[in-house]
Formats: sequence, C-alpha cells, structure tokens
Amino acid sequence: MSSELLTALGAMFLPTTFFFLTLGVFVGIVAGAIPGINGAMVIALSLPLTYFMQPGDALVLLVSMYVGSTTGGLISATLMKMPGTPAAIMTTLDGFPMARRGQAGRALGFGIMSSFVGGLISWVFLATLSPPLAEIAVRFGPFEIFSITLVALMLIAAISQGSMVKGLISGLLGAIAATVGVDPASGGVRLTFGYGEMDAGFRLISVLLGVLVLSQVAEDYRMLHLPVEKIRTSTRDMFMRFADMRAQAWNFLRSSIIGTWIGILPGIGGTTASIAAYTVAKSFSKRSSEFGSGCEDGIVAAESSNNAAVNGALVPLITLGIPGSVVDVMLLGALIIHNLTPGPLLFQNSPEAAYGIIASALVANFVMLAMMLVLTPYIARLIDVPKKWILAPIIVFCIIGAYSEANRFFDVWVMLGFAVVGFLMTRHRIPAGPFIIGFILTPIAEVNLRSGLMISDGSFWPLVNRPISAVFLVFAVITACWPFIQGYMARRRGAREDAANSVR
Repeated sequence: MSSELLTALGAMFLPTTFFFLTLGVFVGIVAGAIPGINGAMVIALSLPLTYFMQPGDALVLLVSMYVGSTTGGLISATLMKMPGTPAAIMTTLDGFPMARRGQAGRALGFGIMSSFVGGLISWVFLATLSPPLAEIAVRFGPFEIFSITLVALMLIAAISQGSMVKGLISGLLGAIAATVGVDPASGGVRLTFGYGEMDAGFRLISVLLGVLVLSQVAEDYRMLHLPVEKIRTSTRDMFMRFADMRAQAWNFLRSSIIGTWIGILPGIGGTTASIAAYTVAKSFSKRSSEFGSGCEDGIVAAESSNNAAVNGALVPLITLGIPGSVVDVMLLGALIIHNLTPGPLLFQNSPEAAYGIIASALVANFVMLAMMLVLTPYIARLIDVPKKWILAPIIVFCIIGAYSEANRFFDVWVMLGFAVVGFLMTRHRIPAGPFIIGFILTPIAEVNLRSGLMISDGSFWPLVNRPISAVFLVFAVITACWPFIQGYMARRRGAREDAANSVR
C-alpha cells in the first residue's frame, strides 16, 4: 500500500473530514431508503453546496453519499417491495418474500453484509489495479458491450416465475417502451405519435416509480381494509452467522467481481451489474428454483454486485476521466468545479484528491455497515405506521422524483401512466421484473450493436470472431436455455424416482 494512500486514509479521521464522511453516508442511506429519492438526485442537490468547501472534503461528502444511497435502497426493497434506488430492483425479488414470511431481519442482514463485502472486494481492485483495469475496460468495443448486455437480458427467461410466456411478454413490453423517442443511429423519432414531449423518450425514474412503486401503492390502497401485517426486525437478527458467510463465500466473490467489472464499463451501472450477477448466481445455485420466492443467494448476488459497481465505476473516473455512471458524471463535475483535472494526470498533479477518493470509498464502507446495523431497525418501523398515512408521502416523493429528473411535468404523467401498466400487470400476474430489465438494457444493447455494425460495414461476424464477445454470446445462450435444461433434468430425475418406486 503506497504512502500516499496511507496518508489519505489517515486524513479521513480528521474531525472535519470524518464529519462530512459520516454525514454523507447518513444522508445517502436515508435518501436511498425513500422510494422516489435516489443517490443521483441527492448528490445533484448537494453539488452546489460544495462550491465553498475544501476540494478534499467536498469529494469525501459526495463519494460517501454515493456509497450510502446504493446500500440504503435495500431497506424499502426488502420491507416494502419498493426499491429505493434502481440498483435495488433485484433485491425486491427475494428480500420482500423473505420479509413476508417472517425473516425480515435475516433478509436485511444478508443484504447489509453483502453490500459491505462487495464494497471491500471492489475496493481492492480500485486501490491496486485501477490503471490496468481501466485500460482493459476501455478496449471493450461495442460488440463486447452488446454481448455483456445480452447476457443480462437473458435474465428475463431466468427470473420469470410461473409462466415463462408472461415473463417474455413483460420483457418485450419493456423493450418496446425503451424504443420510444430519438433513434440513436439515424436521429429520427419513432413511436412518438406526433407528441413532441415524447421525443426524449420515457425516463428511467418515471418508469421505475410508476411500474414498481406507484403500482404497489395502488395495490396497498386496495388492501387498506385488511389488517396491517407487522414486519419485525432487530439488530440482533441482522448479523450473519459464520456458517452463512462460509456458505456464501463463492457467491460473494463472484458477484463482487462481476459488479466491479460492469461498474468499470462506462454507462452501464449498478442496476445492470445486479441483474448480471443475479443471473449468474441463479445459473450456478443448487437452489435456483427458489430464486424469486425468497432465496438468500439472490440477495447476496444483487447487493454484492451493485455495491461493487460503485467502486468499479470510480476506476475509469479517476484514472481516465471517464464517468461510469450518472453519479460519476456529477463527481466529474465536482472535480472540475474545484479546478482538478480528471484523468491520468490526476494522480500526478493532485494525488491527494485521487487517493482521497479511494480512501473515502473504503472508510465510508465501514461507516455504512455500522449505520445500517444501527439505523435499519428504526427505519423499518415505518412499516408499522398505518398505510393510509404513509402512502400519501410516498406519492409526493414519487412526483418530486419524476419531475426533478428533467424538470418536466410530462414525466409525472408518464409515471402515472406506467403506474396503471404496473397495476394491470400485477392483477394479471405478469411479473414486473422482466419489464424493467427490458426497459433498462434494450437501449444499451441497441446503441452498441448498431455502433458495431456501422464500424464493421454491417457485418455480424465480429460478434463471434472477437474472443471476448464470443465468450459472452455463448454464456448468453446457456443462460437463456438453462431454465429449460433444469426442467428437463428435473423431469428425468422424477421419472427415475417413479420407476424406482414402482419396482419397489
């Protein structure tokens, strides 16, 4: 460990710096736990406040908010089936079912520890391998990124509970919704039906809040006459046992590495990281049939990867000046505001800033663990508040979140429209997860595929003759076929057991 990094770690415990770090983690956790508010929004609102701060303290505050908000989203995702941040979408699939059957503390404990471990593992890459990792990642062309995205898209087949046809329909609807607006290749508009407001397409926050949050609000409102289900938890329940840690060791490591690598790739982010890690975990888990109905493996994969993506996204930011996510764009803006040059020269000209970012990411991870273990039981008490009192504030936060992303009231109407879509999907038992996955990943896949085709003069051969792309394509095919393979193997095993029983 370099002397500059050790000096930066020591500086984190100076009274003023540690105060800003603790404040950032706390604000981030609270913001992440509230549906409709997310880390990007809070950091954007805080950015002007850093103008008159010391550059080091400003970066510590923003990075710690980033860490806290990514983890805070698991609280509402687990207890209310309302992901506080987009990165917590996959956590709802297993966290909420566990909470419903009386294992809220266990679900939260797995999520918190996974967030911590994912942050630690990815921090090792951030601190020791930043330059070489960033150099490899930026060599990924559009075909490689398309293949990686295709792997994550195949999760639609993997997570569809019940009717796989309904899951595929849901994913297709999400993909169609994502194509509304400007064509990324030709620049023309499509599926706007003459409405100029739709030229910019449907924004993620509006769709996410509508399909996942407001649709759940509508369902909860419909059930107000039923007794309120109390979900209890305590700090003691949230400590993972050593046996659980040992059983999840490979899942921790694998999901964290996936999250780190996807975080390094510009423009993909923690949501895609959690989707990809969840897919891989389900494919290799001995309990794959339990995924989506309350499986600890799914929570570990989702939370390890989305927190690992935080540090992964910092790698290209501080080594190449390339933001890996929306939040990193704001961190890039903070560097520029304070007259710091992002990129390779940052380590040469302002090593205290570069190593300060790395050090704050580590210390914030430990502060996050302590705060989550202490604060989560109190935040969880919101569940005990009568729903008729809490639903209205959630709606207000959703409206604020939808409007503030682009300062357009049109996005509020979009949110309400997708709330209707989400409610109808719930009523007809069509899963919302594939819809969101299709909506998030379709633009990434389309842009990179079409960019690659333009580079190759319309040839698809680079998809299969470039080694990295070919490997991911094979993995995508395996991921898509795995549910059918598992079903076939289960039928064969059942047939053998029936034959054995008949002989007896």
